[in-house]
Amino acid sequence: MTKTKPAFKPTQIARAGLSKIIEPNDPTGSALVAIAGPIEAYRIITTYTGTTPPTEQQQVSEFLDDTETPRADRKLDAGLERWKARAALADPAHDLDTMALLGGGMLTPEDEEWPEQFDALGPAAPLALWWRGNGNVGILSHPERLLAVVGSRDATEYGRQVTSDIVSGVVGRGITVLSGGAYGIDACAHAAALDAGRLGVEDGVPAFPPTIAVMAGGLDRYYPEGNTELLRSIQRAALIIAEVAPGTTPTRWRFLARNRVIAALCAGTLVTEARWRSGALSTARHAAGIGRELGAVPGSIYSANSAGCHRLLREAAAIPVTDAAEALELIKVSAPATSGGTADEDIRDYDGLNVQDLLLLDALPNNRPRSPDELAATAGLGIGAVLGGLSRLAGRGLARSTGEAWSRAYPG
Repeated sequence: MTKTKPAFKPTQIARAGLSKIIEPNDPTGSALVAIAGPIEAYRIITTYTGTTPPTEQQQVSEFLDDTETPRADRKLDAGLERWKARAALADPAHDLDTMALLGGGMLTPEDEEWPEQFDALGPAAPLALWWRGNGNVGILSHPERLLAVVGSRDATEYGRQVTSDIVSGVVGRGITVLSGGAYGIDACAHAAALDAGRLGVEDGVPAFPPTIAVMAGGLDRYYPEGNTELLRSIQRAALIIAEVAPGTTPTRWRFLARNRVIAALCAGTLVTEARWRSGALSTARHAAGIGRELGAVPGSIYSANSAGCHRLLREAAAIPVTDAAEALELIKVSAPATSGGTADEDIRDYDGLNVQDLLLLDALPNNRPRSPDELAATAGLGIGAVLGGLSRLAGRGLARSTGEAWSRAYPG
């Protein structure tokens, strides 16, 4: 008996094709999809013969006027020209069939399970999200249960040990750990999460995905090859995801673009070990830039492998994290109480804030709300630190906005 192929909706076909044609974090492509919708955008791209629709040309330019997009990237005709070769080779139905055969599928913004936290990325949000594995994809729309753990590829024994200890503790509390599937800290985080997740296995699959690997290439292949067995284990017990279609090769740009996906999905990002110029710092900066909590594990001042963590603690207002309990605080999960701990009545609503956020909290008025520029002057902070801090304080119920102005709030 011949197995019937699944029927795909026009929107799925369009977004599958767009994720194969348009590079991740391409502002021109994102603007066209936002303006025309995925189906019309895909039609425009695949039928382009050298004549650019004037209406869409103007709308794309206007759409990107309020962003920091370079002027050259606001021209739809330039985008259509560079997409033309890929559009001729796109076969979205085949890609969707491929993922179905591999035990996976694709999420789109039209699906109920689409992660709403991608809204924080604005025009940089993914056009689609491909997935593969046995874990429940619904976990992706619950940032409060997701923690990113990243770091350098050339991990030391210290970095591997502290990563394993912290990851084991947070997964034991029902938290899913995201990382990039790379060598070093990423691989250590995934492996520790899988080990901790086996404690709650039901019918061969953990009750929740203990870890999720976010890939920079298509999910029809495992990359890097040296982590093939690890990634297979993640697929069997949890999930691997990517914003690019099957058959897409990992590239330097796609690795960098992938980092914003990791940061946006999670309530917090933790860097456990990183060099001064580690790629993990890209994920950290994305997290801080969209108001997510950021933590870093301190190391020896003599270790070059911890220089990146110390840089985050000094320059990016990262919170020092030394154990699983402090990692859980990043995403507002309470660790089990221990004897000799602080009594509940002694806990203050601003406990755990970093120095910059404390300065901003003190600058917030009780009565007349102030603009971010006014708060920056009062707190002595840069506007970027103020905007990120306001998002974090609002998430803790310590700040509230009235239009464009902000004032102090009190939980409860």
